[in-house]
Amino acid sequence: MDEHERPADRYPWVVVPGIWGSDAEHWQSRWQEARGGRAVRIAPASWSEPDPADWSRAIAEAVDRCARPPLLVAHSLGVLAVAEWLTGSAGQRAAERVAGAFLVAPPDPDAPVFPAAAAAFRAPQGAATVPTALVVSDDDPYCSADRALAFADVLGARVLRVGDRQHVNVASGVGAWPEGRHLLDGFAESLPGA
Repeated sequence: MDEHERPADRYPWVVVPGIWGSDAEHWQSRWQEARGGRAVRIAPASWSEPDPADWSRAIAEAVDRCARPPLLVAHSLGVLAVAEWLTGSAGQRAAERVAGAFLVAPPDPDAPVFPAAAAAFRAPQGAATVPTALVVSDDDPYCSADRALAFADVLGARVLRVGDRQHVNVASGVGAWPEGRHLLDGFAESLPGA
């Protein structure tokens, strides 16, 4: 590793935003821009009325575009899409194609504020097939901390609590979210063969 290379930079990334994608000010977009060609964003056809099968296909296609197993960097609805992809029928194949999953601020599909357009998405249903970290905000309006911890338990994910960061998005004021980038590096450092 180059002495200036950060641990997560050893891997390509697949960026999996939430509903409507992440705008230019979102930390995911900023991180992706900083990585240049070493980060690929999913491209579902159903950004505004998300279809789980379409998003799973988009994740698989983005992973296939990577020269080596990537880190999945997901936020919000993207967390549920990645969880579905890793625990569903693609799960075993994903284990061979993905280095790990860094999941931030899952929404709760059973919460009243969950977008009606995304009603087909579900809470995690089984253990992830790759090393996984779930970043939990204590005051997320889209998911209680207790519910997020239950998701982590189902997934077998390492929990990274960040205190009061709301939904860890532009509105929550995290900006480029350097704290999160540090967490991603710590997660990458813990991966097998890192």
